[in-house]
Amino acid sequence: MLELRPNCEFCDKDLPPTSGEARICSYECTYCAECVEIVLQNVCPTCGGGFEPRPIRPQQAYRKTKELGLKHHPAVAKRTHSTYSKEEIASFVEAIKDIAPNKR
Repeated sequence: MLELRPNCEFCDKDLPPTSGEARICSYECTYCAECVEIVLQNVCPTCGGGFEPRPIRPQQAYRKTKELGLKHHPAVAKRTHSTYSKEEIASFVEAIKDIAPNKR
């Protein structure tokens, strides 16, 4: 299941589990919508893939026979930050931003 990381790995904006602003790549790198659109131009600085809105995990279990939801599977608390410098990210994004995510 998704970790639901608590912050944007670029600007460190809080992205709680209920945030509609969280974007993730297929490796769960997590960024805010603003950084994905403006800074990263839909290029994950780690893998080069694109981003999708992060699903929102229900806060409670709606199935009585299952222990689901944030109550039973909370988001992680450890904040994550990109290991790449802003300059490295800008160069990487520039190099592949014009290639569609499904062609990268």
